[in-house]
Amino acid sequence: MPPETGQRMAAPEADMSIARILRTTVALSFVTAGCRTPDVAIFIPRDKPDGRMVSSERSAHQAERDAYVENLSGVMPVSLEVTPERTPADQADDLFAGRDELPLDELVAAVKARNPSLQAAMASWNAAANKYPQAIALDDPMFQSMYAPATWSGASKVQGSYYFGIAQKFPWSGKRELRGNQANWEAAAASFDAGEVQLRLTEAARMAYFDYYLNQRELELNASSRESLSRFRDVARSKYEANQVTQQDVLQADVELAQFEQRQIELNQEQIVAIARINTLLHLPPDHPLPAPPQNLPVVEELPAVGELREWAVGHRPELQALAARVQSEQSAAALACKEYYPDFEVMGRYDRFWTDSVQQPQIGLNINMPLNQSKRHAAVQEALWRVHKMQADYDLAADTIRGEVQSAHARVDGSRRKIAVFESKILPAAQDNLRAAQSGYEAGTVDFLRLIEAQRQILDLREAYQMAVTDFHRRAAELSRAVGQDMLSGTAGNFDGSLRDSNEPVKE
Repeated sequence: MPPETGQRMAAPEADMSIARILRTTVALSFVTAGCRTPDVAIFIPRDKPDGRMVSSERSAHQAERDAYVENLSGVMPVSLEVTPERTPADQADDLFAGRDELPLDELVAAVKARNPSLQAAMASWNAAANKYPQAIALDDPMFQSMYAPATWSGASKVQGSYYFGIAQKFPWSGKRELRGNQANWEAAAASFDAGEVQLRLTEAARMAYFDYYLNQRELELNASSRESLSRFRDVARSKYEANQVTQQDVLQADVELAQFEQRQIELNQEQIVAIARINTLLHLPPDHPLPAPPQNLPVVEELPAVGELREWAVGHRPELQALAARVQSEQSAAALACKEYYPDFEVMGRYDRFWTDSVQQPQIGLNINMPLNQSKRHAAVQEALWRVHKMQADYDLAADTIRGEVQSAHARVDGSRRKIAVFESKILPAAQDNLRAAQSGYEAGTVDFLRLIEAQRQILDLREAYQMAVTDFHRRAAELSRAVGQDMLSGTAGNFDGSLRDSNEPVKE
């Protein structure tokens, strides 16, 4: 038989051999995959992560979680183009230059822009967002080479032998997508973590602002009461010089004035602490000067219904949104664990000069791992499923906790509002009338000095208690805003999208 005829007959046989090898390899991959899947229902993501859960057991709040998660796909993949610029603490730039009063909204915005804790949270978000391209990337291709040095010596009668090739691994279909979904959900969770940090920073800034406001009002009340008592002392001294009262009235006034001076020292110290607290949040030196707080804080007449606030909180609180994203991430991890029952592939090709026949030197190959250890993979699936159940339980617990926080915060805000109404409509007017009556009686000689001093003490204490009630209202309102997950105080110090009034105007009960 001529050599050309033999080569023509060998080519079809080689093609048939390659086809048989490929069929055998594919069949072996399915056999070794152990296609048995766990009995527990498993979530397999589609093109985008959605809200279906791994377990067939649905919790009482499943519908809320699903409704929220459907909206999450809009943030995927996460990208962060701009981060807040770092501002050194010793850079005491004039944030509020030309301001007579410290504006709350500008303070909150400055804290969010400058505070390192939010910058750290956003950096974590940015880092998590860059995990997606890593998760879906293929492994680097491998270059292979080998040669036989002895065959290259002049004494060798064998041709120079070597080979070189390249190999690339490919995971089973769907694995890269699931890894990408998992990374995307983790990035979404990191973005919501940054939102929760922002909420808590806003609350901290407002708490510090309201402490600053209260300190300023107490300083003013102390100065005003001290001035009034000085007038009472002048009256007592005049009456003493006219032998109408004893010297004890004058001495009692001196004691009271000394106590006001002591109180002034305490309030000045508290002011230093309040300013340092605000500057710390602003990432500024603690003694950086600040404008004065406003003269009054507005108080709302009505609050939104607590049921509406609870519903809003469950749908918009960043902490809960982050947990929902992590539930989805664990679902993707569970689905990926199921995919491990299937093998991965490695495609390779090489040119091998160890073979003397030229038709044997170009080669292609396929490597497949054999997932024979079913118990290990089954345990991995069970572990992933339990992690999903754990995250679901964490979500339900957080949802219940947030509902309770909203209910409690709403009750405290409403209680503070009613307390302010009682102060304005009953307590303060009565105390003012009592002081006027005591002052008139002392000047007329029908009331002794101790009763006048007692009336002065009482109205000072009540005015301070009133300002504390106003401040407490806004503190509780800041807590409610954080619990709801919505900036409910934007625009003014107490805007709940309801009618506002001045804190010096009466409240209708």
